[in-house]
Amino acid sequence: MPATNLRVLSVIPPMTQLNTPYPSTAYLTGFLRSRGVDAVQEDIALQLVLELFSPAGLRAMHEKVLALPAKKRTPSLHCFVDNFERYLASVTPAVAFLQGRDPSIGHRICGRQFLPEGPRFASLDNYIDDEGGDPLAWAFGSLGVQDRARHLATLYLDDLADVLRDAVDSRFEFVRYAESLARSQPTFEPLARALAAPKTLVDATLEKLTLAAVDRHQPGLVLVSVPFPGSVYAAFRMAQAIKAHDPKIVVALGGGWVNTELRELKEARVFDYFDYVTLDDGEQPIIALLEHLAGKRPRLNLVRTFTRIDGQVRYFTTGEPDVPFADVGTPTWDGLPLDRYLSLLDMLNPMHRLWSDGRWNKLTVAHGCYWKKCSFCDVGLDYIGRYDGIAASTLVDRIETIIGETGQSGFHFVDEAAPPKALKAMAEELQKRNRAISWWGNIRFEKSFTPELCNQLADSGCIAVSGGLEVASDRLLKLMKKGVSVDQVARVTRAFSESGVLVHAYLMYGFPTQTVQDTVDALEYVRQLFAEGCIQSGFFHRFACTVHSPVGLNPAEYGIKLKALPPITFATNDVEFFDPTGVDHDSLGRALNKALYNYMHGIGLDEDVRAWFDERVPKPRVGRHFIAKALNDR
Repeated sequence: MPATNLRVLSVIPPMTQLNTPYPSTAYLTGFLRSRGVDAVQEDIALQLVLELFSPAGLRAMHEKVLALPAKKRTPSLHCFVDNFERYLASVTPAVAFLQGRDPSIGHRICGRQFLPEGPRFASLDNYIDDEGGDPLAWAFGSLGVQDRARHLATLYLDDLADVLRDAVDSRFEFVRYAESLARSQPTFEPLARALAAPKTLVDATLEKLTLAAVDRHQPGLVLVSVPFPGSVYAAFRMAQAIKAHDPKIVVALGGGWVNTELRELKEARVFDYFDYVTLDDGEQPIIALLEHLAGKRPRLNLVRTFTRIDGQVRYFTTGEPDVPFADVGTPTWDGLPLDRYLSLLDMLNPMHRLWSDGRWNKLTVAHGCYWKKCSFCDVGLDYIGRYDGIAASTLVDRIETIIGETGQSGFHFVDEAAPPKALKAMAEELQKRNRAISWWGNIRFEKSFTPELCNQLADSGCIAVSGGLEVASDRLLKLMKKGVSVDQVARVTRAFSESGVLVHAYLMYGFPTQTVQDTVDALEYVRQLFAEGCIQSGFFHRFACTVHSPVGLNPAEYGIKLKALPPITFATNDVEFFDPTGVDHDSLGRALNKALYNYMHGIGLDEDVRAWFDERVPKPRVGRHFIAKALNDR
């Protein structure tokens, strides 16, 4: 590791998530500190939201709204103007409540007289019963004051976000901010135009926060970690501000979106903002970059890194192995304001609630996926394809260190699929140390999860698991190389449910060669899984073909033809395809999600699944008691 006095600042750009820090900077900061580097971190995404949704931020938004002619104001803007003084009075306590710092105000929020209620509150009308009773009683019961208030305060914040979007920046979202500028965008041109446009209030606030972080820490190297397309625009805006402020500061771009979508980067203008773009795990490329900046390594020996030389984009890699997972160190959240994150409750889906409600320590059980065969997944990329585990003692050492630092014992294991052997070993190590935690994460519904193991994992603190049932069709699961069958999924999910663990199913529609009959059959399987108490939560995703997946690399094997991609100089990931079935998957998807929403609330579990579809569809070929029989045969 280079001997250098260079300070490294890792930043989380808007927007990622608001209830807990996105973990990439925690991983990098912990790793760099373990190697003796002066490393610090900031969550600019959280700071931006707290700045905008404050009395000062609301006053600035109010000026923008008043500048619009009344006839051009949306219902959200009219409500904001009419109730502006109430918004000013309530925004600070509402945010403090969502941060868990002022729980007593929840009683006033539940009274429905404290927070101004804009268009977002109209959704509550969907829950009013036939006798005009309490619209949220079905979800929260008679005693859930904190949950009720969090849901109402979240709607209040959503109203304010609509005001910001309608009057200030039409691209603003809490998660998918300006996503269209970056998602599978073949050229840099749309992003370049947006970055050259006059700054909005959001841009100006983001620039102010970025430069304040730079002034606080005086870094020589800034690492900008971009996990999602909805973080890209703000990341470039931040880099733009840093370079204008002090061109000598080196700025590097990395993260999940970069690893997936910029692997064919040819656009030189990217390097007007960033000096370097790194691929895959950040540890080894950053070591090489720091050694180069310290004069101990030529630029030609950089690792998996793009840069610009003489106006041309150059890619460098030495083939050096990645840092073993056992040697990456323990993530640290030092420097992140853990008491300032917002615990939102916008969706009543129980698994989605875990993602947005509460602060979880995010950790990985192992690097990559131990299965790495699914045909829809980017199995060839490093973050999935390179599996690397660690000893249970090392994992629990990390858990205990993090609890000591944060004071919180809740963990979200963010693996693609946590290995059952590793989870069993972790459970045994936790029991050996008499350490109590709560945890949840993603798994594969494979037969290794026996009832005995599920009970053991529940005893170790497992509260929820999510896994891919995908198309719920044995034919298509085999084509996907998923390695599971529907009856096997039924037995595994029932074992978890009987252990008191919430089970969420990832579901998919629109996979190559999936027919209407396949879709109807899949919904029948799902209905039965809910009816038998195997799963409590689920979500249907539309299949998207990616250029790095087996489907995208070998489309003929899956009976499809890819549509030609335009010339790529910037980002690429999703690729459209011709499906010979000619099925209108969009129409089917609306029915699937409507059915699923009702199943999660115990509604329609005895009805014929064909009732959910607007068009005429064939009768399910699945026996009405298929899942029950599979469970009895275990």
